[in-house]
Amino acid sequence: MHDADLLATRFEEHRPRLRAVAHRMLGSGAEAEDAVQDTWLRLSRADAAGVDNLAGWLTTTVGRVCLDRLRARTARPEQPWEAGERAPAPADAEPADPEREAVLTESVGRALLVVLDTLAPTERFVFVLHDMFAVSFDEIAAVVDRSPAAVRQIASRARRRVQLGGTVPEADPARQRRIVEAFLAASREGRFDDLVTLLDPHVVLRADPVAVGLGSTPETRGSAAVAGFFNGRAQAAVPAYVDAAPGAVVVLGGQVRIVLTFVVTDRIVGIEAVADPELIAAFDLVTGDAAAR
Repeated sequence: MHDADLLATRFEEHRPRLRAVAHRMLGSGAEAEDAVQDTWLRLSRADAAGVDNLAGWLTTTVGRVCLDRLRARTARPEQPWEAGERAPAPADAEPADPEREAVLTESVGRALLVVLDTLAPTERFVFVLHDMFAVSFDEIAAVVDRSPAAVRQIASRARRRVQLGGTVPEADPARQRRIVEAFLAASREGRFDDLVTLLDPHVVLRADPVAVGLGSTPETRGSAAVAGFFNGRAQAAVPAYVDAAPGAVVVLGGQVRIVLTFVVTDRIVGIEAVADPELIAAFDLVTGDAAAR
């Protein structure tokens, strides 16, 4: 297979995820399709051989495309595409149509799209990429030219605004908490199959350098691998709210030693283990009886 054909095939494997990211960012199926095609254009011009994590590169790139479009809505409400700027699309790309847009909107949840529309472009970008698709704060920081700590604060602010905007399935903290609690229980009891069921097939586990020193790995991908890591663990982990989102903490000797943050949609799509004391001190943590309310 020709290199260009292979690249198009690999892109098509990621198209559903990219379309989902773009639709949550832009709120329109037609605009989402355009953003995905623009992402293909950028990939076709890039040195794809030098991209180690194609899924991450594509997710960040489509997010950047959508962020530019959101910002342009204020400055230039209508900004048509130049016909000459579009690269040939992958062979099996399909044009957007009203029926597909309606189905996609329904799958996302109209209420959630309405709430997302209340966020500023950067808030929406951070919330969608991190809280819905588990893109790391470090990766997001490079796009928005902020520090990871500042991006974390933006995510926390956006999360609170979404929660105040109404309870919707993808942002319902009570439902997310139940999933996290079920995961912790399955981890403690060594129920591997239950762990796999609670995890998205493409889940990502990330750990900071201090957590790595305690026995974690910098990054683990896939439900089986992440379930294997947690199977029989989490003995000292207790549920908590971390920056207003359901999470967990490991308390030893009366001090929080590890913070686990979770990105939850219908299943867990991302977990971050933080053990650096300075980073832990920056979290807004709610534990004990207050977290159970």
